[in-house]
Amino acid sequence: MEFKELIRKRRSVRKFSDRRVEREVIRRVLDEVVDYAPSSRNSHSTRFMVVDDPETLARMAEMRDYGSAFLKGAPMAVLVMGDTTKTDLWEVSCAISTTMLLQALVDAGLRGCWVHVKDRPVLKDQPEGKKAIEHLREFLPIPEHYGVLCAVACGYSDFEPAPLPEWDKSETVTFFER
Repeated sequence: MEFKELIRKRRSVRKFSDRRVEREVIRRVLDEVVDYAPSSRNSHSTRFMVVDDPETLARMAEMRDYGSAFLKGAPMAVLVMGDTTKTDLWEVSCAISTTMLLQALVDAGLRGCWVHVKDRPVLKDQPEGKKAIEHLREFLPIPEHYGVLCAVACGYSDFEPAPLPEWDKSETVTFFER
């Protein structure tokens, strides 16, 4: 698949078929991201945790009362984490890795959607209350010095998402001129 086609084909998919994602498939996908994703000062600070246990995915889906419920129906999720001892820019490195992961999933015939974890509250109407990361640390072995940027639900889709609708891009790019 050509790069432009891959970019256009990537869409946020929150509904997956019952087909199991083989660990070898996700390992190949993650190996590509690990090997080639840029990181702050080449720190290689991004870490991934693959979860494919349905009960654990259901618990992960409860990390927020908005925007994470679809994790329960996913056959797999990848937690994207950063080693905070390696760089203060771990979030940026994780964001780059997440983008590459979402594209690599499409290239492997999978689909995915990310759920923001960092600094997000469990309850939307209690923004200063318990955080999603605290919920996840209750049952996942996340090292204390790892920050969690997001979780990426992934699996096989039984439908082809519609292309993105057209939108006004006139204000997106500006060229500086003297």
